Amino acid sequence: MKKIIFFEVAGGTDKGENGHRKDTMPMVNALIAKGYEAEVIFFDVEKREEIRQYMLANACAYVSRINPGNLVGEVEYFAMLRELCEHGIVGLPHPDAMVGYGAKDALVKLTDSNLVPTDTYAYYTMSDFFYQFPKALLHNERVLKQNRGSTGEGIWRIQLAEAVPTSATEVPLSTKIKCTEAKDNHVEYWKLGEFMLFCEQYIIGQNGMLVDMPFLPRIKEGEIRLLMLRNTPVNVVHKKPAEGANAFSATLFSGAQYRYDPPILWEKLITDFLAQLPMIQQKLGGYDIPLLWTADFILDTDDNGQDTYILGEMNCSCVGFTSELSLASKVADEIIACISEKRSLA
Repeated sequence: MKKIIFFEVAGGTDKGENGHRKDTMPMVNALIAKGYEAEVIFFDVEKREEIRQYMLANACAYVSRINPGNLVGEVEYFAMLRELCEHGIVGLPHPDAMVGYGAKDALVKLTDSNLVPTDTYAYYTMSDFFYQFPKALLHNERVLKQNRGSTGEGIWRIQLAEAVPTSATEVPLSTKIKCTEAKDNHVEYWKLGEFMLFCEQYIIGQNGMLVDMPFLPRIKEGEIRLLMLRNTPVNVVHKKPAEGANAFSATLFSGAQYRYDPPILWEKLITDFLAQLPMIQQKLGGYDIPLLWTADFILDTDDNGQDTYILGEMNCSCVGFTSELSLASKVADEIIACISEKRSLA
């Protein structure tokens, strides 16, 4: 029997005293207890060829436990994973699924569903940004999200801080705006054009982009995160922002309060979301649904005054479950199921 390999990277604040992520070894040990061979390899771009050869000779599957944005050699890592998948090694997840589900512009691919507002845009160039964003801001408050970063860094709520002429078709670049960053809910005042130039740092560079969507005021009631094990929700985290007029961030760093709920308490949201999973899977590249991933929702109100849920973000690059390590056995069962399904199709 070939091995199931878990990829990690050395160092980082997410590691325990043994050098591993706290949720990695529980999964490894759960697989071993179920009769499978499993081990951890620390990816090092300098040892890429050695690792590739070892995987081709010894592995039946890999589980990626690396946040690509923090990895030296991200391009090489993804290229190696693609090659391994092409050789029949089961990828959990496939590297292009990591991109499809994890990149912020996944939202733009879903605007023709009821999950994402139609006025949601992705900007890959400053020209596109300057063309569309002043028009969008004229109609409602906006949220800009950079593709990189974490814990709310580079996510900005944008509000007009002064009136705009009623005849305007877009917000003039000289208009004063109020900008609140989700990282810590701090407020800055800018002129629109100057702030947009400041945002160039988010657009330039590899995988640079900005996603622009309407601000949803009911974020104050909390963000709802589904932790998914493939197509099964295993828990729900209700993340309520801190009190305060400017607070909208749902991160622990910003003072948000977290509550862990059983999925049954969010039955309507989950039923609607699961019904749309085949559509989401197709629009995000047709790859297998990731092993562990999250989907974040914000409450909104539809035209009939009924509650609805807007998808704000998804992540599948390296979703952790350190607060619920008892899930390790379930995850191990799902890994085994993925391998068995691939074998039956071979």
